[in-house]
Amino acid sequence: MRKYSILWLLLAAFQQAAAQTPLYMPLTIKKAYDNQTRSYSGAPGARYWQNKAGYDIKVAFDPATNGISGSEQIRYTNNSPDTLKVLNFKLFPNLFQKGAVRNMAVSPEDLTNGVVIKNMKVNGEAKPLPATIRGTNMPLYITDLYPGQSVQLDLDFSYTLNENTHIRTGTVDSGASFIAYFFPRIAVYDDINGWDQIPYTGTQEFYNDFSDFRVAITVPGNYEVWATGDLKNTAAVYNDKYVQRIAAAEKSNDIIAVIDSNDVREGNITRQRGANTWQYEAANVTDFAFAVSNHYCWNATSVEVDANTKRRTRVDVAFNPQHADFFDVIHYARATVDKISHHFPKWPFPYSHETVFDGLDQMEYPMMVNDNPLADKAQTIELTDHEIFHTLFPFYMGTNETQYAWMDEGWATIGEWIISPLIDSSIVDAYGMSPYNFIAGKEADLPIMTPSNQTTDAYMTNSYPKPALGYLYVKDMLGDTLFLKALHYYMSQWNGKHPQPYDFFYCMNTGAGRNMDWFWKSWFFDNGFPDLGITRVTQKGKQGTIEITSIGNKPVPVDVTLFFDDNSTMKLHRSIAVWEKGNKTTTLPFSSLKKIKKVTLGSTWTADINKRDNTYEIK
Repeated sequence: MRKYSILWLLLAAFQQAAAQTPLYMPLTIKKAYDNQTRSYSGAPGARYWQNKAGYDIKVAFDPATNGISGSEQIRYTNNSPDTLKVLNFKLFPNLFQKGAVRNMAVSPEDLTNGVVIKNMKVNGEAKPLPATIRGTNMPLYITDLYPGQSVQLDLDFSYTLNENTHIRTGTVDSGASFIAYFFPRIAVYDDINGWDQIPYTGTQEFYNDFSDFRVAITVPGNYEVWATGDLKNTAAVYNDKYVQRIAAAEKSNDIIAVIDSNDVREGNITRQRGANTWQYEAANVTDFAFAVSNHYCWNATSVEVDANTKRRTRVDVAFNPQHADFFDVIHYARATVDKISHHFPKWPFPYSHETVFDGLDQMEYPMMVNDNPLADKAQTIELTDHEIFHTLFPFYMGTNETQYAWMDEGWATIGEWIISPLIDSSIVDAYGMSPYNFIAGKEADLPIMTPSNQTTDAYMTNSYPKPALGYLYVKDMLGDTLFLKALHYYMSQWNGKHPQPYDFFYCMNTGAGRNMDWFWKSWFFDNGFPDLGITRVTQKGKQGTIEITSIGNKPVPVDVTLFFDDNSTMKLHRSIAVWEKGNKTTTLPFSSLKKIKKVTLGSTWTADINKRDNTYEIK
């Protein structure tokens, strides 16, 4: 973490406060700045708060019936200045409830009656459930919960895990399942919207509070469990040699086969009981997920993620040995954790382990990844590093994926672009560029700041390539050192909290010591499209110029390649800074005694909807 002088921060805050007019701010967000829960420096305001819950969960999973049942005790603390008369619960498995509103198809065999809740108690007293549960929202009216007070809730829950439709959670095969969003939880109550009441309908993702978890998971005795958090009773569930292998992996750079195919055949991995209970704990995380299997192999290794403390992160890959690509995923996963910690964003991986589970999706969870097998090596690398990168965004940073998917998917996309070639130098990862160039400027192309739950056709491009390009272009303009300084300022201020878009914009301005509102406004707020063209090329003797016109109104870098008559080439580059003044043309000078034959414009990550004017032939 970097330290900033008080004088420098005050000066930056003053500069930002005086420079915010270009960025439109809805009144619901402006009130947070007026109430001093957020500040124009980007840092949390003097009166920032967030509520906190502790979950003690006991859950049992029966693979034979796909039945999930359990009990939980929740300790919820109201740190807000408001008196809460209702608690809003999230019941995410109700996505599969008969009659539920959803925007993803569900197999008829997976339709259920939803989550069944019984024995609800509030501070030890029985509490009737609400007469109406609104899809994935369940409002529970309570006696006033005043600022600073806590409430204890107890309840039992059950539902049937989906088997045929795998939407981020569900059955993988006859002996493996990935189980997420399984427990009733209290929704986020924040300083901008109050209770989060946006329903989960399938496409948009999640917004959860930072909570503490103690979870006891009971499964048949021949099943293993991987989960968020740390396993606290390893010796009670694994036989001795596996305990030793796990311990060795936590200290080793080498790949250790904790469970190999021979172990699976012999079947003496866990303590031989009818059922085992796996006890996990995780502090200050936004969610808890677990996965089970009775036939998966397990490779593990670890990485020193912090040179100062020598702290290590264990990296696990649990997989079906029939999926050949997963034997290599352990190398890609280890490299990703290493590159996150030491290259980009050069921030020590924040958790004790990261598990990649061979599943049927492409989805992230705190300390867990649910990835499908792939035949293509490049795609496997890109999927692995993309999902692991999500560890920082949204989990470490606590962003609201439901409304601002770009605050996590955009980062995972630029992480994928940067890290994939570091794992395999042959990879040119242009994920999402074609869809953006196709949709840009059309009616369906909405500003990135459009809430994600209000987009349809633009959801993919607004969440993935467009914000990733924005981050990449700013990185190019600032240079790696200053960009990381600004990004680290944002991360140091908001990890473990709930940053919203303006917190990011203002933190980057403050961290860089540079007002970039002109770019945030154009790229994230405004309608428009990127389109550059070559309008003139001149060469007189040794000196020449290339004139580039911005036909569109989205600022993008300028990358020019000059082709000379001796078949040699020259490349010129300018960052988005050339458009900062609102000019529509920019001129690139060059010097060469060679005669130009042709000039081309563009690069892999330069968005441009019309490339017909990107080649200039010299006749």
